[in-house]
Amino acid sequence: MATARTRPRTVPRTTPGPRRFDSGRAGIAERLGLAHMDPLLSFATVALILFSIFTLAETTKGQIPDNPYFFVVRQSIYAVLGIAAMLALTRVDYSRFRELRVGLYTAMIAGIVLVLVFGSATRGSRRWIEVPFFTFQPSEIGKVLLIAALAGFVIDRARRIPERQRTARLLLLGMAPAALVFLQPDIGTGVVFIVVTLAVLFIAGVRWTHFAALGALATAAVAIVLVIAPAVGLPVLKDYQQERVTSFFNPSEDPRDSSYQVNQALIAVGSGGKTGRGVDATQTQSGFLPERHTDFVFAVVGERFGFVGAALLLSLYALLIWRALRILTLSKNLYGSMIAGGIVAMLMFQVFVNVGMTLGVMPITGIPLPLMSYGGSSVLTTFMAIGLLQSIYVQAQLTSKSRASLL
Repeated sequence: MATARTRPRTVPRTTPGPRRFDSGRAGIAERLGLAHMDPLLSFATVALILFSIFTLAETTKGQIPDNPYFFVVRQSIYAVLGIAAMLALTRVDYSRFRELRVGLYTAMIAGIVLVLVFGSATRGSRRWIEVPFFTFQPSEIGKVLLIAALAGFVIDRARRIPERQRTARLLLLGMAPAALVFLQPDIGTGVVFIVVTLAVLFIAGVRWTHFAALGALATAAVAIVLVIAPAVGLPVLKDYQQERVTSFFNPSEDPRDSSYQVNQALIAVGSGGKTGRGVDATQTQSGFLPERHTDFVFAVVGERFGFVGAALLLSLYALLIWRALRILTLSKNLYGSMIAGGIVAMLMFQVFVNVGMTLGVMPITGIPLPLMSYGGSSVLTTFMAIGLLQSIYVQAQLTSKSRASLL
């Protein structure tokens, strides 16, 4: 008698559904865009702005007698607004800015032109636009706009024209806003525009011969501005700018005038010793050190907190830049790598020049120390740049997880 064969019972395969967050904290982190952010980059950013607020609270109490916490309150407001902008950019796919490259570039140029026409003049320069409760500096925000727009132009023109013409056109796009900033005049910010332009072109793979030619042109331009033009009676720099350059090469020539700032900064840093002078920081407290809450805030840290405080501050910057470089390598596409490279160049250059001019190894250019110097435009710009880095990191993490799920 034949027996009927029974088919084995099959169990339907199930695919894992979307991950649900059982914890309320995880849900909040996901909604705010915190779940996939780089924690070390976030730590360095928040630590730097808190260090800035603490330093301002300790050193600017007597600067405005009627309002001893004027700078602290405003810097705190700038920090809150900056963190909000950073979180907002983190939640946005940075690749969308590639489609907005023309609009971003146009907005940057328009902002700088508005300063030249309607900007308020301070110490012979037009850099700011007065708005209610705030002084806005478009050239600061223009740094980030230039990076995002120029990286988009690089992708757009990658294969349409010969390489030499492409390099020349991209360089022109970067030099045009720099020239407008020089007209304000703001040499420091203009140089930052040039640096981020070269960084984006380097990440894009421009040949070294093109950079060699640019280096030769830059050397010739410096020689014309500093030597040839003054010799023939056609100076390009204003008198105070010329004095800053000469004081850098010879700081002891005029210690009471052109090199006063450098000498006072060196005294402040040198007197800090290992652990700082604390409340006995006379250079800071007595007002000998000018612009102690903006350009020379590193000298304040050196005098008040000593070598330990300065080393801690530089360590936070090293962590910040290291994570930014790491994000550059993790980017899911070339556009993100160019944005990260431009931001890294911007941060590194500003830190190097600001600390260098405090120590007397760089000329005084008015470049702020990122997240440490007081100023709304500078703080917001840096947070926006960090937000773009976080967006690149988040998109890289999501892409990596998506690919892993398909394997």
